[in-house]
Amino acid sequence: MNFLRPALLTLACLSASAQAANDLPSLGDASSAIVSPQQEHQLGRAWLSLLRGQVSQLSDPQLKDFVETSVYRLSESSQLNDRRLEFVLLNSPQINAFAAPGGIIGVNGGLFLYAETEAEYASVLAHELAHLSQRHFARGLEAQQRMQLPVMAAMLAGIVAAAAGAGDAGIAAIASTQAAAIQEQRRFSRQNEAEADRIGIINLEKAGYDPKAMPTMFEHLMRQYRYDRMPPEFLLTHPVSESRIADTRNRAEQLPSGGKKDSLEYQLMRARVQLFYEGTPGLAAKRFRAELNENPKNDAARYGLAIALIKGGRQKEAGEILAQLLSKSPKSIPYNLAQVDLDTAASRLSDAQSRLERMLRDYPDNYPLNQARVDLMIRQGRTQDAESKLDALLKSRPKDPDVWYQVAEVRGLSGNRIGLHQARAEYFALVGDYKQAIEQLDYAKRRAANNFQLASRIDARQRELAEEKRMIDEMLN
Repeated sequence: MNFLRPALLTLACLSASAQAANDLPSLGDASSAIVSPQQEHQLGRAWLSLLRGQVSQLSDPQLKDFVETSVYRLSESSQLNDRRLEFVLLNSPQINAFAAPGGIIGVNGGLFLYAETEAEYASVLAHELAHLSQRHFARGLEAQQRMQLPVMAAMLAGIVAAAAGAGDAGIAAIASTQAAAIQEQRRFSRQNEAEADRIGIINLEKAGYDPKAMPTMFEHLMRQYRYDRMPPEFLLTHPVSESRIADTRNRAEQLPSGGKKDSLEYQLMRARVQLFYEGTPGLAAKRFRAELNENPKNDAARYGLAIALIKGGRQKEAGEILAQLLSKSPKSIPYNLAQVDLDTAASRLSDAQSRLERMLRDYPDNYPLNQARVDLMIRQGRTQDAESKLDALLKSRPKDPDVWYQVAEVRGLSGNRIGLHQARAEYFALVGDYKQAIEQLDYAKRRAANNFQLASRIDARQRELAEEKRMIDEMLN
């Protein structure tokens, strides 16, 4: 896995920005002369596409929806002016979250494993949003604009490696540069970390969460990893000390008391992640049974057990558990989607369809419900209906590679060969493989040769992607 490649792209973008600095408008801070907010936005999208092409991601619609919704809610109480956010949910059990220039928010699955409450989870993301709102990346470049280029490349490679939880692979990539020692340096200065804590904790409270969750999160991370020779990537890029804990606790105590500490919704998402990393459904079921024995009122554990039983083929027992949960919360989206999974596994497709249609009348714009409907339509052989619903879903999620991947599959199944190649092109562009994207549009253009208007649209899109590829190739070479 070549973690240096996106770092070099980042470096090249910033070099180009510095050269064009005289043409930039004054935006009120010196860092804008190094890289403007719009350049950060473009840089972030290019970086994200390359990252997506290199690291494994979690494609669970419910997890994605929870992360996106919760971060947007936090951003409303932040100082972030540009809220054109993009998200990536990384398939790593390590605790980590990061914010990259241009509004890129990354969350490891491991954050759900280590953040015991929703407020603790939110405290980490409030901190990351503060890095974005204060433009710490651009300000860091301003402070180090005389740094040698290989040193900057190594530093940025470390950011990518940390984001991906690469461990030894990331360290090896950095060691291949002229400035391997940069890996030992922190991503942000002590001053920037303190500022992100200070602003993050204020915004956490403004968003309705308990501000004490931030020092609590730091405390249990410090206790857990105090004697580890190699702590997780989050602690390498966000070192926790006694003074940092004391400072955040002091700030939390000066804010209004109370605030949201946890929610059942967050614990349901934790159960999904715990199940994913448990290894086998049997081990997961054992885990959730133990939690229920300890606390019989733990509905998140009951939900996790039901899902584990469905995956393990124990449908009758899963149905009994879901019936209990649905009797308490008949409108719960996670519970109803679990029942849809159970009905689908038991070949009760009409029951699953009726349930989804009923839920979508109440929540017509819900992404997980709409995605489940598409999945069911494919299972039922209704590929043209699925294609129509995916086209509608693309209007709200035009930059989601998971959706484009499925669009390509469904268009292939329905015989829409031109649309298949167009969808593949968009998918490959979103994961940074412009060569494949342009080739797919070549195939589409050949098939559309007798349709002048369609061929012209495909040709225009191909030129756009070719220009993006040319710019990136120039940056990398």
